[in-house]
Amino acid sequence: MSVIETDKWLLESYNRPIEICEKLRLFFDGVYASEIYDYLLLHGMYDPLTNGKDQITKLQRKQVWEIVQHEVQILQKLWKGPDIPIFIFPSDTRNEIMKKEFNGKAGLSFKDKIFLFISEENHEAEIRSLLTHEYNHVCRLTYYSKVEDDYTLLDTIILEGLAENAVRERIGEKFMSSWTSYYTDKELQIMWEKFMAPNRTILKTDPKHHEILYGSALYPKMAGYSVGYFLVKKYMAIHHLTSKDVLSTEPAQFSL
Repeated sequence: MSVIETDKWLLESYNRPIEICEKLRLFFDGVYASEIYDYLLLHGMYDPLTNGKDQITKLQRKQVWEIVQHEVQILQKLWKGPDIPIFIFPSDTRNEIMKKEFNGKAGLSFKDKIFLFISEENHEAEIRSLLTHEYNHVCRLTYYSKVEDDYTLLDTIILEGLAENAVRERIGEKFMSSWTSYYTDKELQIMWEKFMAPNRTILKTDPKHHEILYGSALYPKMAGYSVGYFLVKKYMAIHHLTSKDVLSTEPAQFSL
């Protein structure tokens, strides 16, 4: 199935996103279109009240749909991953945090689908890095047989660490997320021992999981993401492994 022609949906119903999300109900189980839209908005999808329709043609001119289709075929073959639908939508250009931390792009992955939210400012390498990160999530969820609802903090930080190491390996450090360079290795080791290791078993439903992962008044900014990247990178270097080699590795192995 791969890349869905959401540009056609957008041209027809850009100012009526609930109509677009009615089409997405086929890919969700028992969820209303309004609930889907609220969830996608939360993760970076455009709002027609603050984002102009000209984004569609700008993304088309950049051949975003073609770039993603070509890249996912490469990744699917490389990692022997599943053939899943990928939905591309304009991102929320007014989201200051997303602009600052992720240069206006965002992704959302499930085991059976991916959503990419892309800005007209994103060039090809950024688009490829975003897809690489998100499709790596899909492959990890496929190869590591644990129900996502049962994920612990350690499961989550390793999930993120695997994905960003895949970006480093395929696209290069220049196109990695900014949080990979926030801290030194020594600081990351201390953060692991002080914040992550004692809380490694807390479930994703625990509010503390989110606080540690993204940072808060009590925890460093993007702490979980940064430590996850550090742990996976170190493990891959010690054992001379590639991203493909570690897709099914138990999370505890990365923290030994």
